[in-house]
Amino acid sequence: MSEVIDQSELERRAGRLVEAAKRAGADACDAVAITGVSLSVDVRDGKVEETDRAEGDDVTLRVFVGKRTASVSANVLDDPDALAERAVAMAKVTPEDPYAGLADEGRLLTTFPELEMLDPTEMEAVRLADLAREAEEAGLAVKGVTKSGGAGASWRLAGVVLVTSHGFSGSYMSSRHGLSMTAVAGEGTGMERDYDYDYRMFFEDMENPADIGRRAGERAVRRLNPRKIATRTAGVLYESRAARSLLGHFAGAVNGASIARKTSFLRDKMGQQIFAKGIRIVDDPFKPRGAATRPFDGEGTGGPVLDMIDDGVLQHWFLDGATGRELGLEPNGRAHRGGAGTAPGATNLTFLPGEKSPEELMKEMGEGLLITDLIGHGVNGVTGDYSRGAAGFWFENGEPVYPVSEITIAGNLTDMFARLVPASDLDARYSSATPSMMIEGLAIAGE
Repeated sequence: MSEVIDQSELERRAGRLVEAAKRAGADACDAVAITGVSLSVDVRDGKVEETDRAEGDDVTLRVFVGKRTASVSANVLDDPDALAERAVAMAKVTPEDPYAGLADEGRLLTTFPELEMLDPTEMEAVRLADLAREAEEAGLAVKGVTKSGGAGASWRLAGVVLVTSHGFSGSYMSSRHGLSMTAVAGEGTGMERDYDYDYRMFFEDMENPADIGRRAGERAVRRLNPRKIATRTAGVLYESRAARSLLGHFAGAVNGASIARKTSFLRDKMGQQIFAKGIRIVDDPFKPRGAATRPFDGEGTGGPVLDMIDDGVLQHWFLDGATGRELGLEPNGRAHRGGAGTAPGATNLTFLPGEKSPEELMKEMGEGLLITDLIGHGVNGVTGDYSRGAAGFWFENGEPVYPVSEITIAGNLTDMFARLVPASDLDARYSSATPSMMIEGLAIAGE
């Protein structure tokens, strides 16, 4: 593993840049070094279509000259002094940013939590191809599946180092494994396709490839011969996979950058009832083997586990240093490093489950729409107005009776959140984790 990524070399590289920036006249600075290796294999009809291996590393230096800031990046660090001098020269001619700066020194981490982030299993192309083939074979074996849309398996290893001019130095490594299969059912203009996938930090946690392929095939067959439904208002149950988008809309609305820009429909809702009583949404950067688990944020600070929603009430924004200063609030360790600086965001965000299964909720509702897929991005972040294309199944007496497609669902997220009821089937695998979710009284545009 150390032959693939040399963490000590990353730390030396970032440290050299920080020292060079000090010599060049930066008042403060930080450097991030990122390196990674990835391998993916795509298979169709049992044959390898593409094998892709990528290796890359780069380092980004961010400098501050007073309240002016600039960033430069490089793949090869032959001359740290030249790179630092260029960054400082750029900073001197940029406009001032009153909120720019490194994290307060007192917030920097000096010790790091022990986290499970690195799987020592290093994959080879032959093994990945075998996994993809196994998933594809299982999908093609489902009655009604007529062809494969392809299967793919992937492995990735990444290393991150952050060094700052005011004393922080930290690094971590993480791994990722992925597997997916797409199945096609039916013939001609009546063909339907669907997919299934899994994505984990540790290979031993991955689902069986045959199960992934089988579910992809079954999902495609279920979608055959869809109907259109008449325009109406009805209850809607979002399947867990589709429900993650609702959690994503919430995460965007409580992002400190959106609050500072006044582009969030929740900007005046701190401390107010957003969801029904009993509902809780948690953001946990230390979730065991979580997809977004990390020992420190993009500024070298630690963030506590946050109850973003507690008993239905909004408790926090996601804040990094800059948005915290702009809003006059204490940052909460949610800085994500990207490009020229940081931006706030979620880590492992989980909508905790309710008490009733999706089947029980459908029975209580009687009839309505089970959404399995969403299309488009028709959401206004400022007003909360919501309109998206959808496909799924119409259910009656609590049971799906036929597939539906070419429909649009519409509402307003403020009202939708207030009426939302979570099911008990939490899918905790991903960084945005939700159960299925029921919302009564949504407008459905059909025929």
